[in-house]
Amino acid sequence: MGRVRTKTVKKSSRQVIERYYSQMTLDFHTNKKMEEERERRMDFVPDESAIKVDQIVVDKETMDMLTTLGMADLPGVEKQPDAAAGNATYPSRRGGYGGLRI
Repeated sequence: MGRVRTKTVKKSSRQVIERYYSQMTLDFHTNKKMEEERERRMDFVPDESAIKVDQIVVDKETMDMLTTLGMADLPGVEKQPDAAAGNATYPSRRGGYGGLRI
């Protein structure tokens, strides 16, 4: 049988009590059921991912980077049209040392 690491057990029990103090009762078996329910919810794996994306539109620079890495043919990755990229406007930079001449 392995060693019981009392420091680890005490630390874990303190964390559980701090998190679930309002839900704890004086009955051990009720508290045990609550802990088992929490673990069961944490182990749940959905059938389909919530972040599943069929199509990803990237700009020219990102597509160039993927090409450099040899990953330009990833399924679902498409380059955004050039017309949309050409219309992008960026705010002017004010302040700083950009216009300072000495």
